Order: sequence, then C-alpha cells, then structure tokens
Amino acid sequence: MTNLFEEIKRTISEKYIKIVLPEGTDERVLQAAFNLYNEGLVTPILVGPHELVNVAATQAGIDLTGIEIVDPVKYDHLEEMIEKFVERRNGKVTPVQARIQLKDVNTFGTMLVYTGYAQGLVSGAIHTTADTVRPALQIIKTQPGVSKTSGAFIMVRGEERYVFADCAITIAPTSEDLAEIAVQSAKTARAFGIEPKVAMLSFSTKGSAVSPETQKVAEATRLAQEKAPSINIDGEFQFDAAFVPAVAKKKAPGSSIQGDANVFVFPSLEAGNIGYKLTERLGGFEAIGPILQGLNMPVNDLSRGCSADDVYKLVLITAAQSVMAGE
Repeated sequence: MTNLFEEIKRTISEKYIKIVLPEGTDERVLQAAFNLYNEGLVTPILVGPHELVNVAATQAGIDLTGIEIVDPVKYDHLEEMIEKFVERRNGKVTPVQARIQLKDVNTFGTMLVYTGYAQGLVSGAIHTTADTVRPALQIIKTQPGVSKTSGAFIMVRGEERYVFADCAITIAPTSEDLAEIAVQSAKTARAFGIEPKVAMLSFSTKGSAVSPETQKVAEATRLAQEKAPSINIDGEFQFDAAFVPAVAKKKAPGSSIQGDANVFVFPSLEAGNIGYKLTERLGGFEAIGPILQGLNMPVNDLSRGCSADDVYKLVLITAAQSVMAGE
C-alpha cells in the first residue's frame, strides 16, 4: 500500500482547492500555509488582520508573498456576507449581531466556505473544538439524513490503516448515534482507500455479557445494518474478537468479520479518545484527524498541541474530502 499522503496528493492535484485557515497569526499555521502554497497542491487562505498576520510571519521568518490574507473587518463583500449569514441563521440573529459575530475568525472563515469562496476549513490550533465545530453546525450543517457530526481518526503505521470513531465529538452516543457514526465512518474509510469492515466495540462479544451498555451496542449494530446493508458492519465485539482471527474464530465464528475489521466504532467518546491515544503512543501509529464526518462541506479540527506538519496534513485531507464529495 502506497503512502496515504502520496495518494491524497494525486487525488487533489490540479483541482485548485482553496482551504481557509482562520488562525492566521499562529506560527504553525503560517508555516503550513507557506509549505502548501509553495507545493502548489492547495491554495491556503489566511484569515486575520493583515498587519497582525504579517507581523507574526515576519517574527517567524516566513515569507507570505502570494498567499491571500482576508481581514474579516475589511472584507470587500462583508455586507453581502452579513445578509447571507442572517438568512442562514433563519432570523436568529439581527444584521447588527451578525456583523459582530462575523468578527470571529472561525465564523467568518466558515462563511467563506458556505458562500463558495473556499472549499473547506481547518482550525483548532489555538481554538477549542467547540469554537471550530459550532459555526460549522450552524452554517454548513449536516448532510440530509445525518443528525450529528462525529470525529474520526485515520490511524496509520507503515502500510496499516484503520479508522477510529467517534474520538472527538459525541460524549455519550445513543444506539441511533452509534449506527450513524458507523455508516459515516465507513464512508470516511472508503474515501481514503480502505474497504470498510466495521466493528461495533464493547466489552462483550455477541452477548457474552448483558448490560444496558452492551445492549446499546447490539442495537446500534442492528440499526447500522439496516441503514447500510451493503456495508460489512457487525458487533458487538470486544476488540480482540474484531482484530485477531484466532479469537474471532472462537468468540464469533458466525460473524462476517473474522478478526479483519479496519473501522472501529467505540461505544463512547471516553473509550474512543483513550483508544486512539493508546494506539498512537504505545502502538506507534500516527493519528490523523479528527476528521469531522457528516457535514455538507469539509471542516476539520486540529489539536491545540499540533505541529505545522499536522496542520499541513489535515489541510490535504480536507482538500481530498472536498474533491471526493464533488465526484
């Protein structure tokens, strides 16, 4: 299996995708924008006051020549954007309130995506997940039939690739939420070259333990199979039964998944967040994401502990999501 990012670069080559980076004064974001611009695969758009962005770049020794900087206060089409923002919020804000809210770089950046000026957004280097996700849910909104967004990670080690979800958004998912996450995660897997075999995880395998927690996952499995009968989804599984063929043979001999799962749906955010970090830190995997699933246009969230390389990679993934959504 070739390198994931080499595949992504081939996917987005000559597509001229514009990705908004609202945190235009952060050194990591500036370095990623410089690298992306000079590579020529993605067009980065930095958001922030021109003077502050340029000062930050000068202090970091980064040349922004040719890179677009958009100031929310001085944007040429601000009045039109205010009007569209009020319309999109269904009258929940007045034009005066809209003008104030659009000074927020994430809200403004999300509107650049919504209005078609750009095809995606990456934020979170200095903002919380809520700061990134809230405008996306209010403005871009979820796809038809999707009630909530969820956060997936692509876990990469050499030629190995897996999808873990939800590791970022939904704290206590219901059976319906888990079923939706399973279907969306399968789509994410396919978008990045993984033919999905989805395991719904629990501390029980096929009824070996019975509790409200295990029954929730069993019901989620049933609902997911109904939603997407063409996708290989099964559960509930303990992780070893989903991942180790010898264990699957003993614990789930009749399952369509025989220790070969590659998409793992965790029963709670607590489990998912712990699981991906263990896999990253102890297993030596690279955790790419979180990738926000189920939105009409791609918006993705960084960790505040991210590096410039993390920003760069998530921008490439966001661009790939945009290309694949349009195909």
